[in-house]
Amino acid sequence: MTRSMSAAGAALVLAGLVTTAGPAAAAPATASTAAPAPAACAPDVIRLPALPSGPWTSGAVNDLGADGLAVGDSLGLPAYWTADHAVHAVPLPAGFQNGKVSAVNAKGLMVGSVERSSDHARAAFTYRAGDAAVRLLTGATPAGASAADVNDAGHVVGMDSGTAKEWVDGAVVRELPVPADAHPSTQIVSLDGINKRGDVLGTAHTEYVDLENDAVVSKTFPVVWPAGGGYPPYSLPVWTDTYWTTGTRASGIDDKGRVVGFEEENYRELRRRTPAVWKKPYDALPTSPGPVPGYEQLTFDAISPTTNVTVGSAVTFVEGYARYVQAAYWPGTGAPLVLPNPAGASTDVNTEARTASDDDRVGGAFRDLTTGVDSAVIWTCASKQAYAPVGQAR
Repeated sequence: MTRSMSAAGAALVLAGLVTTAGPAAAAPATASTAAPAPAACAPDVIRLPALPSGPWTSGAVNDLGADGLAVGDSLGLPAYWTADHAVHAVPLPAGFQNGKVSAVNAKGLMVGSVERSSDHARAAFTYRAGDAAVRLLTGATPAGASAADVNDAGHVVGMDSGTAKEWVDGAVVRELPVPADAHPSTQIVSLDGINKRGDVLGTAHTEYVDLENDAVVSKTFPVVWPAGGGYPPYSLPVWTDTYWTTGTRASGIDDKGRVVGFEEENYRELRRRTPAVWKKPYDALPTSPGPVPGYEQLTFDAISPTTNVTVGSAVTFVEGYARYVQAAYWPGTGAPLVLPNPAGASTDVNTEARTASDDDRVGGAFRDLTTGVDSAVIWTCASKQAYAPVGQAR
């Protein structure tokens, strides 16, 4: 499973990923620098085909399912790819013009959101391959609604007009409250994942005036709601909890409850991204492996369910813009690595890794900066392709 950012968390969206230059591809690392991989896999970087037409130029794999299934968006439309890499459109409900599939479980249940162009109202949906129509979980609301993730038991989590919800069989089974120890101003801005057990991960934001110290307190931090609702949610500790320019976003939770995300700082031309990892019982500050050697910043954007693999984007900002962006791969120990560009790609490219599966696939996006067109991409046998970009100054 994976996570998907909501519009409510726009202040935390990675800034400037579409820019004017990119790093050249390098040879994969030797076996001594790459993580172990299953014996039966063939390393490849597959640029998936796009739908015939759509409202945008974007395309990405947002999650990976069983039997070679991949889900995401193609040219601004919700889409999925089967094991033969054929692309299929998810049917849009009447009145909606764009959308995306955010996640899929092992049983093929997809979740995502659709949007109207006229007023940008969004609705959350579920869908299975072959169905004639999606199943809407919410009405269309200008305040935004989206389904971010689904586990194998069919529990769907997402946002509905600013309220964090969990659905089963199309019905709301619980609304997810802010932690009891949070300030009254706290709001949940996104839901970012659900694991096999049913633990839910989200991101909260609080902002208020501290009259005693004559200061504005601004804090963005991850929250974990234990499965079933029998225990109160956890507020995960963060490095920085008082500056409005800095916040910490959650992005993924694995089946053992390990949480990944990143702290980001945005102020004028300053851009900083620091990867973060939390472990149960969530009573200590996060740890960080640091950036990819040769790159200044790193985001952690997803974690595999059981293999401890975390992926994201290695980034170097120039004058506030992400000039170099490369798909990043961390096996859980040592320094983070990067994944190669597709064969034959030009030097002016950016890549992002958005999801990792237990069968050693990584999904994400490839952008050709000369054309401005994104392609959905899959790295197969990713651990055998991950390498340390020695000597590449980024």
